[in-house]
Amino acid sequence: MVATTMTTKMKMGCALALMLPVLASAQYNIVKSYEGSSFFDDWNFYNNFDNLTNGDAIFVSAQQAAQDKLAFVNSAGHAIMKVDNTSQVAFNQKRNTVRIASKDRFSVGSVWVADMLHVPFGCSVWPAWWSQAPGWPAGGEIDTFEAVNLAPRPQMALHTEPGCTVTNPQQSSTLVNATDCSFQANSNEGCVTTNPATNSYGQPFADAGGGVWATEFAEKGISIWFFSVRAAEVPRTAGHFHRANVPDSLKNNASSLDTSTLGTPVANYPPTSCNIDKFFSAQNLIFDITLCGDHRFPICMTYFPLRMRNPLSTHSPVPQPVHGLFPIDFAGNPATFTQTCSGVCYNDFVIGPPSNYDNAYFEVASVRVYGTSASVDVKPNGNGASSRFTSSFALAGAVAVAGAGLMAVL
Repeated sequence: MVATTMTTKMKMGCALALMLPVLASAQYNIVKSYEGSSFFDDWNFYNNFDNLTNGDAIFVSAQQAAQDKLAFVNSAGHAIMKVDNTSQVAFNQKRNTVRIASKDRFSVGSVWVADMLHVPFGCSVWPAWWSQAPGWPAGGEIDTFEAVNLAPRPQMALHTEPGCTVTNPQQSSTLVNATDCSFQANSNEGCVTTNPATNSYGQPFADAGGGVWATEFAEKGISIWFFSVRAAEVPRTAGHFHRANVPDSLKNNASSLDTSTLGTPVANYPPTSCNIDKFFSAQNLIFDITLCGDHRFPICMTYFPLRMRNPLSTHSPVPQPVHGLFPIDFAGNPATFTQTCSGVCYNDFVIGPPSNYDNAYFEVASVRVYGTSASVDVKPNGNGASSRFTSSFALAGAVAVAGAGLMAVL
């Protein structure tokens, strides 16, 4: 997941037809499943403070996450990943939360499907479901879901080395924010599309019973679908969600998947001006929740974890409806924060009442990965997935010399 630029304004051009041709058929078979009591067995916990986005968060170890019930499987068999909502955090300290990356990587020819009942939201909260190659920016990054604070909608994006752009996408969303995927363009904004569904984030997502994201990673392009569990026109009966809006192939634990049955994707990144094999390599899947995050440094710069805070502030969520596009800039940037929240991100929320984070959790029924062959599942060497923090150090000298852009964050 990556923050979009603070300085680049959102662009609402690139109007697309709502009725678009369905993409070419592709058949995939199940290669990996994360669900039930073993959900967390094949993930690496980051186990460090957030040195990726300068968030006011500590990504805890697997042991601490289990001990403090920040990552566990609930009685329904769903994986919970959450921000600490019971501890009072002292000034100049950070709040505990979770970031996990899959030990396996998945190469071109894969589809990953995440069935979620709840996603984290709230003032200061910055969640993402995404993927990246270990040598970022080489190998690219795919953001399936990313949102901040109380923004009305999440976004999707790619981040690559220079040369990858979006041309003539076949997608349902007309909310195209940016089309240059290079990490050097627009302060690493990426090529961003906003999900137009108002029930794809926040309380509306939870009220609808959740939703399903499918991400196709193929030579013919990268496509992202979103399906709300309950279509807006389908009534909820006696607490039961009909899942009427989810295709059968995504809700019956099928052993195979034909993406042509999913209809037009919400976001599509065709290979027309972005050769997938050139700009992308096998991806680690990642869930994370960070807090605030208000600086992006070149990777050769020093990180200062103890920043001076404004000790005087009050807060309350902004009550009026919010419309239009919102940049997924870091959650603590005042220009972003004040669009949907009031007060000061750190003072009023991170070290404020722990109950600020009662809604800051993922509830995931399953993550299922399909592939054109079993070989798309790249097993880990050593301790598995590399973090962006460690892998990016190989780039530090080149970036420092070239002065090229900022590192990807989160």
